[in-house]
Amino acid sequence: MNILFSIAGHFINGVTHITPLGHGLINDTYLVDSTSLSFVLQRINRTVFSRPEQIMANLSTLTEHIARKDSASVKLQIPELLNTLTNESFYQSENGDCWRSISYIPESESLETMVSFNNAEQVGFALGHFHRLVSDLEPSLLHDTLPGFHITPNYLKYYRQVLLNSTQTPNAFCADFISQFEHITNDLESAINQGFLSLRVIHGDPKLNNFLFDKQTHNIISIIDLDTVKPGLIHYDIGDCLRSCCFESDPVVSFNLEVCAVLLKSYLCEAGVFFSEQDYRYLYPAIRLIPFELGLRFYTDYLEGNQYFKVVEPEQNLQRAVNQFKLCASIMAQERAIKALILGLSIKNHSPLKTL
Repeated sequence: MNILFSIAGHFINGVTHITPLGHGLINDTYLVDSTSLSFVLQRINRTVFSRPEQIMANLSTLTEHIARKDSASVKLQIPELLNTLTNESFYQSENGDCWRSISYIPESESLETMVSFNNAEQVGFALGHFHRLVSDLEPSLLHDTLPGFHITPNYLKYYRQVLLNSTQTPNAFCADFISQFEHITNDLESAINQGFLSLRVIHGDPKLNNFLFDKQTHNIISIIDLDTVKPGLIHYDIGDCLRSCCFESDPVVSFNLEVCAVLLKSYLCEAGVFFSEQDYRYLYPAIRLIPFELGLRFYTDYLEGNQYFKVVEPEQNLQRAVNQFKLCASIMAQERAIKALILGLSIKNHSPLKTL
């Protein structure tokens, strides 16, 4: 803790209290209180983000872009970067760790699970609004802070390499599921190569606990963890958001179609203005693919000895993988209903599809 006080002191004088914040699997995050203000302190995981200066540059580009918009049209607070006392965008400690600070949004909270349909409506609105805010930001202005992120065929290739050298006993369920459905891994990359989908600015990690709700109104006021903002497919974001928000585990792992319907409807009320026919057409493949991809990544990390995702016990990544594959199976079991939902929303938003 003394080390944390020393690090926080590079950003502000008069630090009084530091407590862990959030449940992120990649970065270490803390709430710092001082005599003048509170802020969020994060250690950037350099194993994941090898070029932290690119993250800072992207955040600056993002906040400057949104700041140029009419303030009345911006309905989300975007956390601001706070420089060090020597006016640097981050602090690098003697052991090579990179630390940065961002503004803290008081009287807010994140959720780990959906509590109500209003939560789903709010998440859909917030993600759609974020995509709408950055829809006119040229993706090439941003660095690709995670090369290969969400390129599912590459994860499959790496999994096969790890499998050959792993000393872990393979899990029959995971291995069989991957083998049976690996044909879906190229769905979105093929759409890019054929010109059906194009790169836009994405959040990169819009899971439920990266939205901040106002404690009093229960409305979303911010979207956080912007390290993964980069060029990509908005379908990655939509699929990942639904994967996180529609996950149910009681009594069995399943995909909540009702939450999906509320969230997608709310999302398209904001983002539907720039949605094309092909954007709608590839929604279902994205919803199906992202949990498969994450399950593949969890299982690969388990086979590799848990080097990427944080764990508290050795088989946690294996259980995470099993859950994601079961979620994917639930999505595929509801394919007809999900496609009917998407078809209806495309008609409502004046981009009618004949079929999916």
